[in-house]
Amino acid sequence: MVKGIFPLIGLAVIIFLISTGCAGPSRLAMDYGTSHRLASFNQILNPGAEKNLEPVLEFDGEAAQAVIDRYRKGFEKAAPSAAYPPIFAIRGVTSGMGSGR
Repeated sequence: MVKGIFPLIGLAVIIFLISTGCAGPSRLAMDYGTSHRLASFNQILNPGAEKNLEPVLEFDGEAAQAVIDRYRKGFEKAAPSAAYPPIFAIRGVTSGMGSGR
């Protein structure tokens, strides 16, 4: 009796594994990336703005130049300060075991 149960259990496990492997995509797989696409879509103020080829007239030249200058200065590398050189601290690595002393 016991010898006959083990092949049946093995057969049931094999059938279960085969049937779950052939299942369709899960709910998570179908919705993957939906929240990202939805957030991106909701942040667009005017989706048809690329079709408008009229120049922007509300932004004066001085303000535009100030924005461009500030943008370019953001990429300039600051000179390192001689008063405070960079400090690199390297500590020994321990395994957490006592030294035995």
